[in-house]
Amino acid sequence: MPKEANGNGISDVKYLPAEFYTPFLSEAANRRKPNPIRSLFPLENTPGLISLLAGKPNASCFPFKSISFKTRSPTDPSADVTLEVDKADLDRGLQYGMAAGDSSLVNWIFGLQEYFHGRKRGEGWHVSVGSGSQDMLYKAITAITNPGDSVLIESPAYAGVLPLLEHCELVEVASDSQGVNPASIRSIYENWPAEKPKPKALYTVPFGSNPTGATTSLERRKEILALAREHNFLIMEDDPYYYLYFGEAPRPPSYFNLELEEPEVGRVLRFDSLSKVLSAGIRVGFASGPEPLLHAMDMHTAVANLQAPGLVQVMVATLLNNWGYDTFKVHSQNVSNFYREKRDIFERAMRQHLTGLAEWSAPEAGMFYWFKLLLDPTGASEEDSEAVIRTKALERGVLALPGTVFMPNNRKTAYVRASFSLLDEQQIDEAIRRLRDVVLEARAASTAGKA
Repeated sequence: MPKEANGNGISDVKYLPAEFYTPFLSEAANRRKPNPIRSLFPLENTPGLISLLAGKPNASCFPFKSISFKTRSPTDPSADVTLEVDKADLDRGLQYGMAAGDSSLVNWIFGLQEYFHGRKRGEGWHVSVGSGSQDMLYKAITAITNPGDSVLIESPAYAGVLPLLEHCELVEVASDSQGVNPASIRSIYENWPAEKPKPKALYTVPFGSNPTGATTSLERRKEILALAREHNFLIMEDDPYYYLYFGEAPRPPSYFNLELEEPEVGRVLRFDSLSKVLSAGIRVGFASGPEPLLHAMDMHTAVANLQAPGLVQVMVATLLNNWGYDTFKVHSQNVSNFYREKRDIFERAMRQHLTGLAEWSAPEAGMFYWFKLLLDPTGASEEDSEAVIRTKALERGVLALPGTVFMPNNRKTAYVRASFSLLDEQQIDEAIRRLRDVVLEARAASTAGKA
């Protein structure tokens, strides 16, 4: 039976009990035992206790005495602000720490998820920090899938997740400019063989999907949540572009937020990244979701890499605690406005050079365009962008990705993914002009071949 998170007067939200997740945990997760040393770390804080537990190096041997760094103010970009990591935080960051993340950063993330997603402590969920959201994705997939398990995956899909799922049977879910199509999910389950275990999870990027740039509509999100309850699957909400939303309509709520409208919460495992809004190189990402799943991921961390880098965590926490949530929101809005301007420049170039030669929908989040090349004027043959993009476009000085690398089952496609994050207006215009020449050449060759 669902539990109510009202023991501390925090919330009346009902959440699924720990035993609900037993069938979802992989054999590897069930076999893994708690780290015999790290599981006892919290006891070291017991007053009066003398710890002979861990082989922690003596901090007096560390050469770092202080860490300070200069940042731009989100509210006044011309103003530089110098921040120094608090000594207690620095001492903690230089030492071995908890697998789930440093307390200062973890506490800030709990508040962030309440600020943006309305999720409070005591609702059966927890937070874990990793070396980027890719790290957390790998550990989550390891925690819930066995070789041969079936997993639903939006198609096209983020190419970086495909190797993580290569041990699974990937069941493609159709998507379009409005994101994942719930009718496709319903059809999959209604036609699933009775003797075969059903897919236990759906992987999706709901904002600015990589590669399509699509943002899943509110109506579809609600329907997919209802399907998750009806067919008992988890939603792996990979959301690195949540803060890069620049659509005209208000930003749709996340799955993590929307499940508050469900009879109980606990079917959404959310992944966030600071790579796109703070720095890709800091490699800080975090997962939020049901405690049993996060616990399994933390046990993996304890044996794989012990923890995400503590020094980076306390530096990031110093910045974010200095800003607070309102200023972080201002910063993320500044970032999304930056990418909106890049999107608009790319859109103008696409219209000028590729109208009639390609089909596309302008993205409302993220940093990618996904467009279909119209390579055969007659429409008589199956079109494939692979050779055109990997050879002809490269010969003309344009590097992009053919759509086939984003297809879970490597099927042909005429689509191409292009990133607009780094280029200036002149570079964007020149790149699309060169692509126009490539498409015209391919169309001419196609017509000649059929003459």
